[in-house]
Amino acid sequence: MLVFYKERLALLSVPKTGSTAYQTALRDRADIVVAGPTDLKHANMRRYDRFFQTTFRKMFDTEMEVMAVVREPLDWLGSWYRYRSRPERAGHPHSTSDLSFDDFLNAYMLETRPAYADVGCQTDFLRPRSNGAGVNHVFKYENQNMILEFLQTRLNCDIHLTRENVSPARPLDLSADTERRFRALHESEFRLHQSAQ
Repeated sequence: MLVFYKERLALLSVPKTGSTAYQTALRDRADIVVAGPTDLKHANMRRYDRFFQTTFRKMFDTEMEVMAVVREPLDWLGSWYRYRSRPERAGHPHSTSDLSFDDFLNAYMLETRPAYADVGCQTDFLRPRSNGAGVNHVFKYENQNMILEFLQTRLNCDIHLTRENVSPARPLDLSADTERRFRALHESEFRLHQSAQ
């Protein structure tokens, strides 16, 4: 997570949306850089509002606008699947190295997910507290030029991104039935992505 106090902007680090590359590029420009632990780096909207936004309200009588990036749901889960198949994770309960993407997605759709498929969802990540505000600016991961233009204009600086946390290449084949069930069960995830810029 990055906070730019003068520009009144916070950039949430939604997992598997390129947040590490933005953090590397902007860490020297940000006023607050939360690079770890993971639960703070990837603080969701509710946690951000409770701990960070509340501090800005109480201490400085101001609020940050909040920005986030979301990915097409199947692409997002495909990134998790590939990321968790890294050779160094073999044998770990989170490893997907011995699974097909179809197996992974079916496990994700279970009421109680196994550890390797328990990765949350983007709608829950961005859900505001019952008495809090939501995210002001939501961008589609595939619209990198729009994200860069927004940040460069808002922060009045040039941004040079490098590729980071690149996952192994693996096929993301799905049966028609698995995809149909996933789309029906997680329609809200697709709506979130469609509503983003």
